[in-house]
Amino acid sequence: MRIAIASDHAALDMKAALVDWLTESGHEVSDLGPMTTDSVDYPDYGYKLAEAVASGKAERGVALCGSGIGISIAVNRNPACRCALVSEGLSAKLSREHNDANVIAMGARLVGIEIAKDCLDAFLNTPFGGDRHQRRVDKLSAPQVEGVSA
Repeated sequence: MRIAIASDHAALDMKAALVDWLTESGHEVSDLGPMTTDSVDYPDYGYKLAEAVASGKAERGVALCGSGIGISIAVNRNPACRCALVSEGLSAKLSREHNDANVIAMGARLVGIEIAKDCLDAFLNTPFGGDRHQRRVDKLSAPQVEGVSA
């Protein structure tokens, strides 16, 4: 699978470990940076990752920052991306099965490397469930508020 990965400076070590693990697992990995621990702005890397997934250069994306929150918000600004912030394997599995997530986000300050690998394994190996979920997923790329009552 073609996977793009990006982080901010807080998640550089986790990104390096996951790049190695993904490569060893046979995936084609594009490391979108950063490459040093110099302070960077997570939105820049989230947007770069979202573009790689939206353009089809990558089938899936991995977004990392200190908490995972900021970079997931940045990725989700792109309507072609469905980025799920996860911290354990079940959420990663459900993000694929129910939401057809194409990007996973994790916080390097909150999730250890072994849990991150478990999350990635579930994310990469769980198919989208389709059926009743497809209608909802379709609405994520074309937001409209219809028939919603307060």
